[in-house]
Amino acid sequence: MASSKFQAFYNHPAGPKTIFFWAPTFKWAINIANVVDMSTKPAETVSYPTQAALACSGLIWAKYSTVITPKNWNLFGVSVAMCATASYQISRKLQYEFIKKSNDAKKTLKTI
Repeated sequence: MASSKFQAFYNHPAGPKTIFFWAPTFKWAINIANVVDMSTKPAETVSYPTQAALACSGLIWAKYSTVITPKNWNLFGVSVAMCATASYQISRKLQYEFIKKSNDAKKTLKTI
């Protein structure tokens, strides 16, 4: 039984014998890098253009992966994850900038 399931997976039109499997699989590395950056990179070093491009790319490819034949659920999963991690990075940067501005305003008020 397991052999037949593996064989069905292996011979699927979006299975491991095709680029439709391997491209999204290696795209997971971008998401892993984004997750690692969340804990190691300070928020001020996050790039808005890069993260916005990743988030938009994730949305576009998530939609595309559901309308093509055969549906590519690996591409859908990696694209949703990419949009989520990039959006979180953008929120980290926004929070950092707003907190920094509010702290700077408080320091200015204290000196007056």
